[in-house]
Amino acid sequence: MLSPLRHRVYRRLLAAQVIALAGTGLATVALGLLAYDLAGSDATAVLGTALAIKMAAYVCLAPLAGALADRVSRRALLVTMDLMRGAAALALPFVTQIWQIYLLILLLQAASALFTPTFQATLPDILPDERDYTGALSLSRIAYDLESLFSPALAAALLTLVTYDWLFTGTTLGFLASAALVVSVALPRPAAGPTRETGGFRGKASLGTRLFLTTARLRALLALNMAVAAAGAMVFVNTVVLVRDHFGRPDTAVALALGAYGTGSLVTATLLPRLLGSRGDRAVMLSAALGLPPLAAAVAVLTAASPQPWTWWGLLAAWTATGAATSAVLTPAGRVIRRSAADSHLPAVFAAQFSLSHACWLLTYPLAGWLGATAGFPATATVLAALALAAALTAAGLWPGPRPMRGAPARREVLLRENAP
Repeated sequence: MLSPLRHRVYRRLLAAQVIALAGTGLATVALGLLAYDLAGSDATAVLGTALAIKMAAYVCLAPLAGALADRVSRRALLVTMDLMRGAAALALPFVTQIWQIYLLILLLQAASALFTPTFQATLPDILPDERDYTGALSLSRIAYDLESLFSPALAAALLTLVTYDWLFTGTTLGFLASAALVVSVALPRPAAGPTRETGGFRGKASLGTRLFLTTARLRALLALNMAVAAAGAMVFVNTVVLVRDHFGRPDTAVALALGAYGTGSLVTATLLPRLLGSRGDRAVMLSAALGLPPLAAAVAVLTAASPQPWTWWGLLAAWTATGAATSAVLTPAGRVIRRSAADSHLPAVFAAQFSLSHACWLLTYPLAGWLGATAGFPATATVLAALALAAALTAAGLWPGPRPMRGAPARREVLLRENAP
């Protein structure tokens, strides 16, 4: 898993990602405190709207990253987006109206919607060896998980020394450091090829989505994204109320529950390179996706029972297993994309993956919240379990298994690529 760290360019890009993630984590905490200062008890509505803006920006703007791939250099695009995110974070402490928060969040998340898929599409070019690339995917997953585990603790420590306004300054410094690291390396240009023949900017912006909808393995990946979003929405939307109201436990227990999810994801990410090498992407990802519905159904049972120590520990176990299954589905997604698209199409397809996966979350987040508030947690978990099951079964039906390799050598070579697990 550590083999990609031998590559200087990748080491610097990974450092840029980690620093930017730490800054984003500080901003998440500071934004909640800022919303409370401006809106008081309506802060949850402000944060909910900010989350909707974030998801809408990801869904609508990410495809532009693919369209820009052969028009501007990757390094220039990444650096510009880092500077844009840093400027938006630096301006947040000075807002005095709720609408100003929404505007700055839109700018910040628009920049992220262009930055992240461009960053993801760069990794296959700088790490052509599949073992190195698989290790890089695991390291990226670990970076995300560590950010979710440790950024709140770092923010809490800093808040003992400074006011929350200074956390936004830390966010800005993180994005500036990320930009400096990107500037320090030379990034390859996207491969020339069919992307240049797709009929102008609009055609390039929609290319990745069209490839997703016409490629069986990518359609399966879209269904897998929905399965993950259905199970994950229960965790991210309802954990706070579940822990505080249903189980009657303190704020520290909320952190423990979310930490259980992150721990499951983190441990799985470290094991995936060896597991993928022995079993292949299809077997690992489909098995994990098919494990999500029973876990959501178990949560329905646990929340239907009266709160007991065993139901609390059962919830922690379910959250840990959900994190592990989610990581097993999401981490190899880059390998699936790499094997399903031409090199020249990778920027567009990574952008489409970023957009379409967040469209799934945009559907399941409000579904989990609305059902949790009106129908109760057992019904919510049951509906989400059914959605996850339908999506996982769809993925299993869409993802073709290995086909017999017969015919001329050229045909066998094509089949070898198609049969990559």
